[in-house]
Amino acid sequence: MTEKLTKTMRDNPAMRWGVLILTSMVMFFNYYFYDALSPLKDLMQTNLGFSSTDYGLFMSAYSVPNVFLAMAVVGGIILDKLGVRLTGSMFVILMAIGGVITAYGASETYLNGGFGYAFMNSFLTGYSPALKMMYFGFFIFGLGAETSIVVLSKIVVKWFKGKELALALGLNVAIGRLGTALALFLSPYLATPDWTNAIWFGVFLLWLGILFYIIYILLDLKLDKQEKLNDVIEEEEFKWSDLKDLLTNRTFIYITLLCVTFYSAVFPFIKYAPDLLMNKFAMSRDIAGQISSILMFGTILLTPIFGWIADNKGKSATLMYLGSALLIVSHLMFALTNITPFIPIFLLGVAFSLVPAAMWPAVTKIVGDNKLGTAYGFMFSVQNIGLWAFPMLIGYILEASNPGVGDAIIAGKPAVYDYTNAMLLFASTGVLGLVFSFLLKRDDKVSGYGLEQPNIEK
Repeated sequence: MTEKLTKTMRDNPAMRWGVLILTSMVMFFNYYFYDALSPLKDLMQTNLGFSSTDYGLFMSAYSVPNVFLAMAVVGGIILDKLGVRLTGSMFVILMAIGGVITAYGASETYLNGGFGYAFMNSFLTGYSPALKMMYFGFFIFGLGAETSIVVLSKIVVKWFKGKELALALGLNVAIGRLGTALALFLSPYLATPDWTNAIWFGVFLLWLGILFYIIYILLDLKLDKQEKLNDVIEEEEFKWSDLKDLLTNRTFIYITLLCVTFYSAVFPFIKYAPDLLMNKFAMSRDIAGQISSILMFGTILLTPIFGWIADNKGKSATLMYLGSALLIVSHLMFALTNITPFIPIFLLGVAFSLVPAAMWPAVTKIVGDNKLGTAYGFMFSVQNIGLWAFPMLIGYILEASNPGVGDAIIAGKPAVYDYTNAMLLFASTGVLGLVFSFLLKRDDKVSGYGLEQPNIEK
């Protein structure tokens, strides 16, 4: 006799997609706070005395725990051991705490000698107390944010494996990027009359994310009960040898190297994009923020479309290759031409839709479910090497290429940065990404993982 299986919540399309929206909003809040300060670089210079180098150093703090403490990969291992409920709760809360500390470091209360000011002023006196407190806060935020993205990605896989996985991951990323788009658009307006309002609004969203995650936990508990009734076979438990298997998998290494080079040419660019537009095209802060947000609004539409293509038609390796090529063209346009910024922004948006829509679902074909959290965590840790180094490197290049400009801006005098050398660096990183995407596409023919095959199981 065949035992009749009970349908679970993941078999209900409305419930499945509802869970996707719920958890993707946590991603939205994460991305919003991450980019809330991107349009405010000049205000950080005039209100806090930050140089471009200081700004780059602050932005790099996000990635320090994930580069030097390997927290994303450690978090991925914890995820594979403890599951999405406990792991996600810990790291979503860390995000919110880090947001509070970051905003506090820029507040008048702190700058007027509030709690922690004297301590932060007692060491490394070459850096301001504001920079050190905000650096610490962004460090804590990054500690929670990257692992929370790993958790949220695994949640999507849990609910959509064998179904509309690439489309779901694409929508998950798209909703997250809506957070970035809204931050770039809203922050210049929220910065009046008090510029720190833009940061505190992001903090509010992070704490709202905790509430959303608690709601998800209740749904996840119910799903697990349903699957136990169906005697669903448990995944093989994570073993430390699984990490060795990942590091010796050539296909996984290629996709990881593509990940770090591609994202190094995108996320750090977003940190400087409004300032680039303000300096190169003489735009106001609000207009520069709006045009920068076009990049993200475009990906919101295109990423799910390319995800649908990967699900139903395949060609994931080809999509990654095309996206890497467009990335180079976009940055070279910014570096070497004065063409309207709408064109390179549009091309960058297409590139930033092609690669992630194909990349993250492709990983599920390369590694097993039991080590998927570890795989994503490792990729995020390596990715964060670029997210740590490039904001600082771009800040240094701006100062070195434009002597005296930063001091003039801090003093309130009219001055502009020349971004040519910075954009050429982004373009060169894109070239490396193109090389790794080519190697990945070629290796797929040998490895047999089927990256060019549709994701939906027939």
